[in-house]
Amino acid sequence: MSTALIVGAGVIGLSWARLFAGAGWAVRVTDPRDDLADILAEAFPDAPTSGDGSVTGYADAAEAASAGAGVDFVQEAGPERVEIKQEIFRTLAAATAEGTVLASSSSSLLPSDIAEGNDAASRIIIGHPFNPPELMPLVEIVPSPATSDAAVARAVEVYRSLGRNPVPLRKEIRGFVGNRLQRVFNEQAAYLVQEGVVGPAELDEIVRTSLGLRWATIGPFEGQRLGGGPAGARHLLEHVGAAMDFDSGAPDPARMGEVVDAIEADYGADEESYRRLTAARDARTRAVLAALRSVDG
Repeated sequence: MSTALIVGAGVIGLSWARLFAGAGWAVRVTDPRDDLADILAEAFPDAPTSGDGSVTGYADAAEAASAGAGVDFVQEAGPERVEIKQEIFRTLAAATAEGTVLASSSSSLLPSDIAEGNDAASRIIIGHPFNPPELMPLVEIVPSPATSDAAVARAVEVYRSLGRNPVPLRKEIRGFVGNRLQRVFNEQAAYLVQEGVVGPAELDEIVRTSLGLRWATIGPFEGQRLGGGPAGARHLLEHVGAAMDFDSGAPDPARMGEVVDAIEADYGADEESYRRLTAARDARTRAVLAALRSVDG
């Protein structure tokens, strides 16, 4: 039986815990918060107390990592502050076996910064999911220059065993790939709302029924190849692409409050709307993934 350690009992950490437990791993969750036991009892009401699929809480990260026979894989999902992650990973390095991969769910920090001065730098890696990791297939694996090939290979093996789609990056870069693309897209979306071109719900409808649907089946480069017809991407860029010479514009940071107000007006900002929208998102995501599996086999 394999044992995973999840560091952090927030939204991402609990989702990782559900993914590992559902795959038959024994799961340890560590978080210093006083209500950890209550959080785990609510999130995993039917989890066994030991064995496959079990979920156990620990206040102390070192104890969680070293208890019994130790752990086989670590997925950190703590605060997005490099000094906190450095401290966490120093603790994990000292409390885990030499071959145990130490993965961070960081969404933007460089693994080399997290591993700075750490004797276990060769096994520290970024395993960045898209939220929620129990549903979204992608895990971006980001090595630092010090990360060993063995650690990358082990991370790929573990994430694939969980039914995820791990994609190792060739080198580290802040924000990785998914969030860099998301940042540019979100900035343009905010600009269009600020300019009064469209509202948040209307923009979301445009994305859902065009780019979102397309990108659920093919990526942007494959889309360019197909968009140019038999002649491919070169034809597209020389013809349609040549007319895309307008200035995209950029949002005004001082006016982002207007955008947030508009989002809240369209979607709410309370517990009930969060739960309702989360349930709808998850149901739609499962439906899309099921449809793709039925086609791709």
